[in-house]
Amino acid sequence: MLEHKKHNTFIALLGAAALLMSAPAMAVAAQAAPATSAAASAPAAAPATDSAAAAPADDSSSSSSSSSAKAEINFASMVGGATIVVKCVMAILALSSVFSWIMLIMKMMDFGSLNRVTSNFLEAYRGARSIADINRIAVSDEFAGNPLADMAAVGTEEIQLSKQAGLQVSGEHRDSTLSRAQAAIGAIQAGLAKRLSGGLWFLASVGSTGPFVGLFGTVYGIMNSFIGIANTHTTNLAVVAPGIAEALMATGLGLIAAIPAVVMYNIFNTSISNYGTRSEQFVSELMNSLSRQLDKGA
Repeated sequence: MLEHKKHNTFIALLGAAALLMSAPAMAVAAQAAPATSAAASAPAAAPATDSAAAAPADDSSSSSSSSSAKAEINFASMVGGATIVVKCVMAILALSSVFSWIMLIMKMMDFGSLNRVTSNFLEAYRGARSIADINRIAVSDEFAGNPLADMAAVGTEEIQLSKQAGLQVSGEHRDSTLSRAQAAIGAIQAGLAKRLSGGLWFLASVGSTGPFVGLFGTVYGIMNSFIGIANTHTTNLAVVAPGIAEALMATGLGLIAAIPAVVMYNIFNTSISNYGTRSEQFVSELMNSLSRQLDKGA
């Protein structure tokens, strides 16, 4: 009985020692289990975290690229990025516009000076009392090159040349004398329109062809943009828009060159027409004055 109790006690001690020895291993296993489960769940959460972290980066990069694209698209960048054909079209239209404005300034100065000198000449002419006085005023340096002064000069010189040739300029020969004087005046008057309209052909050409030249640049630029779309296999507006904007800018430059040229052409045509009317009135006045002087026996 006593030996049986000792044997049971010995088994209990061995069990207790086994439990004590297995406790550290169970504790390590217990600690490793949460780590393992955390590690197992980490890959599932990591992509979300990475994607969440990557999303702002992508957004920031896209926003920065879009902002930089906005900053780069301007007039200078579009001109610099255009193809050589579109650049040539833009250069032609820009030079045409510059020359048109230069011609505008020159013509305004010419017509201003012409009308001022003409008014001064008419004032002096109407104070003349003879054919010799008219000729002296017309050939003076003050009115040199003025169309009306040239008409008066050739008309009076024709009468003086007839006198020097021994021809009768009055009486029954009065009409033939006036006919010769009017023919000389008509030759000056015929060249007046050509003289005043010098350079207007350029304004007419720019006004009529400028939009079509710009349209040619636009068509070529858009065609080149579609070729780029086909090569890049994308219809992204950020890729397509710059090329189309460059192409449309050519049409804009064509209109900028053509519209002022047409307005200038119409203004100068009106000025030429008004001066032509003024010259016709002067011719009638001059012929009446010469006829009156011849009737007086000048």
